[in-house]
Amino acid sequence: MNAPVPIIWLHCVSVGEFRAATILIDKVIANHPDHRVLVTTTTPTGSTAVTERYKQGVLHFYFPFDLPIIVNRYIRKINPSICILMETEIWPNLIHALNKKNIPVILVNARMSQRSLNKYQKFAKKLSQQTLNKLTLIATQNHNSMNRFIELGATPVNVINAGNIKFDQQHTADITITKQISAFKYRRNVVVFASTHKGEEEQIINSYINYQDSLSGTLLVIIPRHPERFNEVYKLAQKNNINTVKRSSNNPSADANILIGDSMGEMMSYFEVCDIAFIGGSFSKTGGHNMLEPAALSKPIIFGPSVFNFAEVSADLVSQRGAIQVHNADEMFEAIIELLGNKDMCSKFGDNAFTFFSQHQGATKLLSSEIKSLL
Repeated sequence: MNAPVPIIWLHCVSVGEFRAATILIDKVIANHPDHRVLVTTTTPTGSTAVTERYKQGVLHFYFPFDLPIIVNRYIRKINPSICILMETEIWPNLIHALNKKNIPVILVNARMSQRSLNKYQKFAKKLSQQTLNKLTLIATQNHNSMNRFIELGATPVNVINAGNIKFDQQHTADITITKQISAFKYRRNVVVFASTHKGEEEQIINSYINYQDSLSGTLLVIIPRHPERFNEVYKLAQKNNINTVKRSSNNPSADANILIGDSMGEMMSYFEVCDIAFIGGSFSKTGGHNMLEPAALSKPIIFGPSVFNFAEVSADLVSQRGAIQVHNADEMFEAIIELLGNKDMCSKFGDNAFTFFSQHQGATKLLSSEIKSLL
């Protein structure tokens, strides 16, 4: 009877974490052909992304509830050789159960904002410290996160600053998709508003109305973060009497002022087509989204005040003049108008963003080495 194939288990909560993890998953598959890779997610959109990307190339299950009886049964069933958790996935019962069975468990691309640190210290300091010290390794995205994990009680020798694997991703756009989206341009400037949240689109549209006269040769592309809100945002734009078209219509119009990006998996093509990229989640309390994708394509970046998910990256981008941080939508449109009116400045910001991006690569290689040594 053949022995069961050993499992390398990697967990990422949803689409964003999974897409960031693909560069590491690909490396693990290549480095360990004698193992099967299991990728777990928590959300249906994350599940869809895994199956669309890897088909039968990886195993895929939903992540278990973090209750002792459930995680113990789950671990017995899959019997992983190692468990790799992404970013902020700190599950006390799961980590305890893996530690008890002497199964290595590592937190990679780990990040911790000051806000999260304060919450852990206030509400679960002892549990957090116990849990962190059952992790075999904590590999953080940056120095600030490394220091915060240690401040929360992690043993310093088990925490390394490996860097952010998002810098290692191959940020290329599908040529066919890019061509389809380009058809909506009609030789206009394009500003992309990526991964927007509820309340942000209203701010963008209301402010756009005030600055519309200065943006006559510009197409706005609004891409809501969550697919269930595509139609809601389309109706919001129409309600404000703005000529609006959906990407899914495949019906480009030179008269449209706003394009709703109601499509999945096409973000890199939107960034490829645009002149300026605004990062959503930064005018809400979400903490911002991935600003490295437009940086990889040499695009000037704008974001609002709420970027605690990317605190170090955003600060570095601003200091290296690859991005502009604004306080509100009016300031944002003033920055957009200034950049579009000065092509040299616009180009320089894009070049600076790419330089920053290229200087921070190498995390995946280091993490692959750590995984190999633990196996």
